[in-house]
Amino acid sequence: MATTESITVPEGFVVHRENSAHILLPATDGGKEAFLNPVQEFNRDLSVASIRVWSEEADRAKEARWKAKLEAKNKSNGTEGKGRRGKKRKVNEESENVANGEHPVEDAKENEASSSKIVEEPAQAEDAMAVDAGEPAPKVNSDDTLATTEAGVLDETKKTPKYYPQKFVLLEALSATGLRSIRYAKEIPLVKYVIANDLSASAVDAIKRNVDINGLGAPAEAPPPIDPPPSTDAVGDGKAEVEVQDAPKRKQVPKAKVQINEGDACSLMYSHRPEKLRVDCVDLDPYGTAAPFIDAAVQCVSDGGLLCVTCTDMSVLATNNYPEKCFSNYGGIPVKAEYCHEAALRLVLHTISTSAGRYGRYIHPLVSLSIDFYVRLFVRINSAPIEVKRAASKTSTYYVCSGCQSSYEQPLGKIVEKTSEKSGQVNLLYRQRAGPPVGDKCPECESVLHVAGPMWSGPIHDVDFVSKVLEHVDGNTGNYGTATRMKGMLTVAKEELQTPFYFTPSRIAGLFHTISPSLEEVSNALLHAGHSVSRSHALAGSLKTTATRQDVHDIFRSWVKSHPVKQEKISSTSPSHFLHAKEPRFEANFSHHPQTATHSSKVKLVRYQQNPTSHWGPGTKAASGAKRKRGDGEDKS
Repeated sequence: MATTESITVPEGFVVHRENSAHILLPATDGGKEAFLNPVQEFNRDLSVASIRVWSEEADRAKEARWKAKLEAKNKSNGTEGKGRRGKKRKVNEESENVANGEHPVEDAKENEASSSKIVEEPAQAEDAMAVDAGEPAPKVNSDDTLATTEAGVLDETKKTPKYYPQKFVLLEALSATGLRSIRYAKEIPLVKYVIANDLSASAVDAIKRNVDINGLGAPAEAPPPIDPPPSTDAVGDGKAEVEVQDAPKRKQVPKAKVQINEGDACSLMYSHRPEKLRVDCVDLDPYGTAAPFIDAAVQCVSDGGLLCVTCTDMSVLATNNYPEKCFSNYGGIPVKAEYCHEAALRLVLHTISTSAGRYGRYIHPLVSLSIDFYVRLFVRINSAPIEVKRAASKTSTYYVCSGCQSSYEQPLGKIVEKTSEKSGQVNLLYRQRAGPPVGDKCPECESVLHVAGPMWSGPIHDVDFVSKVLEHVDGNTGNYGTATRMKGMLTVAKEELQTPFYFTPSRIAGLFHTISPSLEEVSNALLHAGHSVSRSHALAGSLKTTATRQDVHDIFRSWVKSHPVKQEKISSTSPSHFLHAKEPRFEANFSHHPQTATHSSKVKLVRYQQNPTSHWGPGTKAASGAKRKRGDGEDKS
């Protein structure tokens, strides 16, 4: 048995370290016990940073609401007893209170802390294992009201209400080695506890072993209370008085920071569907598709809670090889075009949105990234029927040209504002859209159109949230092994336009059979034409713009005039022939535009994965550790 620093390594195991966590892996099983892909350290780093920022922002919002309620209560108490008798009574009461060492202003805050309730907060899980011995126990007043709120509790020494940070519960449904859960428990300060679940018996054994060596398991039970001391007779007025001291009470044993569960992921999440049992954050990171777990996940997340989803089945999401499989998993048809990776993100968001809508819930995407061989999404879940009605207007099908890859959007719904002539009140009407937006053939190149979707057509990032995550990473670079790449990808995501889909100048230049202009030259022409431009995080050398594909083609038609093409070598039936046949509607200006240089182009950023090892990629699925109905515990941890 070897020893590495303070870790005792059993024979046949090796230590794998990642940031603050260290786990034991069998030295010879080749990943059969539980799956771990070291390449996905970037996924885990990004998850720690995003969940931490989300929890801190939610806590700040709760504290602000708690202070506002406390201030409102104090003001209302200050206006009571306006009459002469009331004022006299109030002065007498205050004088008496001060004489007794009490402070009326602080007592008003105490009453506020005992009676206020913040109804917008996400509910915490309230099962037996949710008790945190380190948190203050609620006080009970004489009128049977709790002297604590969801956010604050009385400080007994100062008699003033005090705000306590809101801890949250995180559920990792598919934990494998437990590395991700361990990092969450150790690196996110506001985590109350993490539920690490897996269906595989061997994976659960690995989780227990790794949780214990990181000091996150349940401590040893407290010893039983000692017997009470013998009674003593105190002789006073001739009567014997028996004084028996109370027996010391057993100390409450703190619960494990990582609580391990062996079972089906969906069954576990469905058991947390009741509002009082919901968890605040759910992480789905399966080997392959997360589709079977999304319905259960959106139901067990509390209002304002966070859902984190990874899907690695990019052969289904980002190609047209298995459209029937994509439809069965995600309810949409994939895109066969160079922007297929962004379409994959939008297909997964569509699945989450429709699943949430069945239960009167809606989604707010915070960060949605296409990374290497998978997609990773962070989505906030809320309940509001009025917002569910807007989902159709954020969902679209697309007609994608098989020749020039132009896309034509067909939203499923629209919102119409109707103002009443009498009252002037504005009512929102939800209607279906007219269509289709295009004919049988592509108007640009006369090629056949293919239908893709339906998929999410709304924003895929929250710019403010991405900015806060980026700020956090900038201030904690040493805490993340992939901080350099995190900065690069988050910077590009922050600047990225919210319009669907991107293009690469080299691809369009190939359609025109001309030399390709640079990214800067294309950006200059688009900006001079009055359009916005950004990069896309999903593909190197790509651009996003508010211009139509026809506008982009007109820029290349202008480019061809100064970079002639041999038309005789172009077939009369090819898409290129039809693209060249049209005259540009404007003359493109390729000279420098002051807005061309964005922040991401000014600094050296690592936005795309460098090959860490030979033959790197998704890895091989772990073998089942026991006979199970399905292996839903095999993930990338």
